[in-house]
Amino acid sequence: MRYVPALAAICACVLSAQAPPSDIEQRIQRIQRGILTQPVITKGDTPATTSLADRMTAMRVPGVSIAVIHEGKIEWARGFGVASLGGAAVTPDTLFQAASISKPVTAMAALHLVQSGKIELDTDVNQYLKTWKVPANIFTVKQRVTLRELLTHTAGMTVHGFPGYAAGETLPTLVQVLSGEKPANTTAIVVDTTPGTEWRYSGGGFVVAQLLLQDVTGQRFPALMHDLVLGPIGMTRSTYEQPLPKDRMAEAAMPYRPGGQPVPGGPHTYPEMAPAGLWTTPSDLARFAMEIQKELAGKPGVLSTAMAREMVKPGMNNWGLGIETGGSPAHPYFTHSGANEGFQCDLVAYDNGDGAVIMTNSDTGGQLAGEILRTIAYEYKWPDFVPREVSENKDLTISRDVLSRYAGVYAMPPGVNMLITVENGQLISQMTGQQKVPLFAKSETTFFPKVVDAEIEFPKDTNGPANQLILHQNGRDMTAKRLDDAEAKKVLDEAAAFEKRFKDQAPAPGSEATVRRLITEVQAGKPDYDRMSPALANATRQQLPQIQSMIAGLGALQAVTFKGVGPGGADIYQVKFEKGSLDYRVWLTAEGKLDRANVRPSE
Repeated sequence: MRYVPALAAICACVLSAQAPPSDIEQRIQRIQRGILTQPVITKGDTPATTSLADRMTAMRVPGVSIAVIHEGKIEWARGFGVASLGGAAVTPDTLFQAASISKPVTAMAALHLVQSGKIELDTDVNQYLKTWKVPANIFTVKQRVTLRELLTHTAGMTVHGFPGYAAGETLPTLVQVLSGEKPANTTAIVVDTTPGTEWRYSGGGFVVAQLLLQDVTGQRFPALMHDLVLGPIGMTRSTYEQPLPKDRMAEAAMPYRPGGQPVPGGPHTYPEMAPAGLWTTPSDLARFAMEIQKELAGKPGVLSTAMAREMVKPGMNNWGLGIETGGSPAHPYFTHSGANEGFQCDLVAYDNGDGAVIMTNSDTGGQLAGEILRTIAYEYKWPDFVPREVSENKDLTISRDVLSRYAGVYAMPPGVNMLITVENGQLISQMTGQQKVPLFAKSETTFFPKVVDAEIEFPKDTNGPANQLILHQNGRDMTAKRLDDAEAKKVLDEAAAFEKRFKDQAPAPGSEATVRRLITEVQAGKPDYDRMSPALANATRQQLPQIQSMIAGLGALQAVTFKGVGPGGADIYQVKFEKGSLDYRVWLTAEGKLDRANVRPSE
């Protein structure tokens, strides 16, 4: 399916009085015309950009809605594209599912009850829970679960996220979700590590918080969220009602798959309202962010200034209470992203009054939202999220002898290698299972790619072959040791075999059988994890309900057709079902195990 989003159908812009409308409109036009698709800008070069319309078309995102906060006010809000293919244009009032951005809004309600003295952050939550209790086990004997731990993802709770329920599916009660009882489509939410000892993202923990808030207030969750947060802040378009009431469906964007196909039956329903159930707009989420900014500035609202500061205080893994934190001491920010079936979104706000909210109605919208955020940050000169500007030393001449000392195979945990080669006088890097990436010289020992925000440094400690490299990325340094000749030969032989397979476009032995077996096992809900790499097995366990949901409505398997070998090493198969088709990309280990796999709708 191909389509062009109806960008001509754009709503009126919501403007503040901070600057003349013409100045704001120019900013909007610069952002709309100049989406920054790459995270690195070479100093002196013109940044690679594309228009928002072209990017939406290429990524098959039907609709986007944006609100930008500047100096503590909504400077502008605008919709782009359509709420549904062939339907109405997106406006600032179009509703989207906020997905996991539901969590910080829930956290604000919980913290309001804390400051009101109705609950405590550091008390055993079972003292407040009435209709269900956190099951006792060897982990809870050591440390009871507290509300603080639920909100900071440190309670040791299971279940990362929720796939929701398609139209017509029977909905479970909240206790059934917590207990993992049918018709719940996720496993029981339990404690499987000692609370307070490690950070692990858990939507399950927020389901516990949802029940706690209901039990303490005696209200339905949508009603208590309206009374405690949405109403007082002025989030008039927002609701936690699941499903969205029928008389409001005309206001909502419809969700879409990566290939442009609509999610069958429309939006999924999320009885897990606290972690995933908010219907809202970017402008309303901007009001939520501005409420925190106002409170941090010493103007109490839903929360006191002290409680707002507690909410955004960085804890384990830089998480506050329900929200992630980042930035520098001079420019701290809070942020959260969200991904429901067919919806992806981002919220970022600086403590001092700037920020943005971007919402989309596509499974590919997360990447686009990141690019839009990067462009907004660049336009408004934020200290974070902007493309990193790197100075390429074009006057530097590095001899082939020096470059050849860097060539080799470097081991990067876990089980990933980086191959460094010299081609036509230029260093080339290639991670296991990824494409070749040219490297550009910053100095004689430091190089950078233009497609990833990273640097590779070869410590200058020998005249012979480099014995290690250091990858600088995301504020972290990872040292990779050079493999010895025998180990490197094995990796190089495998790389050569792949190059031949890619040239011949020949599938790896057994890959078709692996795809067929994987589909059968996933449909039955019983994948053979022993045939997978540990990382893939772990990811499949967490995402099995979502994967099953994606293929459930496609009917019986009809055909598996090899399409080719991708440049990253994947064997690509088109899998046809009764009611649609999917593309499977699979990577096999030398021993024939399934190392990695991903699935997307066929183009």
